[in-house]
Amino acid sequence: MYDVIIIGAGVSGCACAREISRYQIKACVIEKDEDVCSGTSKANSGIVHAGYDAPLGSLMAELNVQGNEMMGALAKELDFPFQRNGSLVVCFHEEELPNLYDLYEKGLKNNVKELQILNKKELRLKEPNISENAVAALFAPSGGIVCPFELNIALAENAYTNGVEFKFNTKVRNIFKKNDRWAVETNRGMIETQYVVNAAGVYADLFHNKVSEKKIHITPRRGEYCLMDKTEGGTVKSTIFQLPNQYGKGVLVTPTVHGNLLVGPTAIDIDDKEGTDTTREGLERLLNQAGKSVNHLSGRKIITSFAGLRAHEEKHEFIIEEVKDAKGFIDVAGIESPGLSSSPAIGVRVADILKSEMNLKPNPDYIGHRKGILDPQKLSKDVRNELIKNNPSYGTIICRCEMITEGEIIDAIRRPLGARTLDGIKRRTRAGMGRCQAGFCMPKTMEILARELKESSLQITKNRNESIILTNRNKEQA
Repeated sequence: MYDVIIIGAGVSGCACAREISRYQIKACVIEKDEDVCSGTSKANSGIVHAGYDAPLGSLMAELNVQGNEMMGALAKELDFPFQRNGSLVVCFHEEELPNLYDLYEKGLKNNVKELQILNKKELRLKEPNISENAVAALFAPSGGIVCPFELNIALAENAYTNGVEFKFNTKVRNIFKKNDRWAVETNRGMIETQYVVNAAGVYADLFHNKVSEKKIHITPRRGEYCLMDKTEGGTVKSTIFQLPNQYGKGVLVTPTVHGNLLVGPTAIDIDDKEGTDTTREGLERLLNQAGKSVNHLSGRKIITSFAGLRAHEEKHEFIIEEVKDAKGFIDVAGIESPGLSSSPAIGVRVADILKSEMNLKPNPDYIGHRKGILDPQKLSKDVRNELIKNNPSYGTIICRCEMITEGEIIDAIRRPLGARTLDGIKRRTRAGMGRCQAGFCMPKTMEILARELKESSLQITKNRNESIILTNRNKEQA
């Protein structure tokens, strides 16, 4: 029996978990996949939006600006990479300048600070590789970039440290009222709770509609991305947007916090809530669109492509509230862009709802900070040599592209909510994210996982349980 169950271990669910761990509460996060950050949160642009384009007066606008303002302090508390590199919304035609000024005015009304309109000369001074067709841009200094994996994982680890339980590979099949409590039926049995927080991403409408007469509908909106090599990371310093359209902020070009260049996303509404496949047509469209914003982009520099799903609600608005005809059921639904940017504020909002409903008392043992995985590359030569002397695993390079050591991989496995799969290692350390895309490091990473988990290498998976890498052996081990 729990006080609160959170469905979904994405960035919204884990932000809620971290915030409620400030109080004396028995809480649990249920996740259908094998790890945190396995759905929408793992495949997005990693942009911390400034908040100038969210609809006026919307909850989306309010939480975007609040979340943006919280991100810097949160990054220091939880030790994940975050940079305020600023964002630019580029206008390519003189006749569209009124739309750019409208966006500027909207940003001011949304309380976005320090917005500026740059003319063509000012724009090219800031971004020399911007298209010659650009005539002006809206500059938002508060825009930033973050590692979406590390943000999500940091929130989860801190929540776990403060007493929140996590149940992975646990799929919710049904939810119903049992006396005065909620019964959550899963593939691993029944769980009872006083409150449910529905942070299930593209599946949030399914759970909402099980308990409420007022139905909602969420459409999976597929966005495809191209990730380019670190040699291209300096092409732009800011995040470059085009003027928004009905499908969102358009194709962006941005540096990442790890030094790559990211291009995307497309925006295609689909029916499949697991439809994360990429298409040749989509990727070609990406490069063509991005080439209108930035010069010198080459498909030859792409090291990987991927797709993510945004949980698009029909009214294009966050739904964060207790369902009126289902007391104790709290929706965190329709969390599409700028959901990542808003996540710290979403967590606070949900915690405030629960605090007022449950009369929660502060957790006297709450720990508000967390230390991430040690990066030996950030150490001085002398300190690094001393580290290797004391722990030789930090002297063994496993991933040559990203220069990730065995020590970092071991840390990723042994830490709170540690990695259990190859993708879990990748998201925590970047081993396998480089130019060769795990072509060289995968076998050794699998060996380390098998050794640390005390499992056969035949049991090691890429992500979910069905994603086995090895099916049999050519010969028996000695």
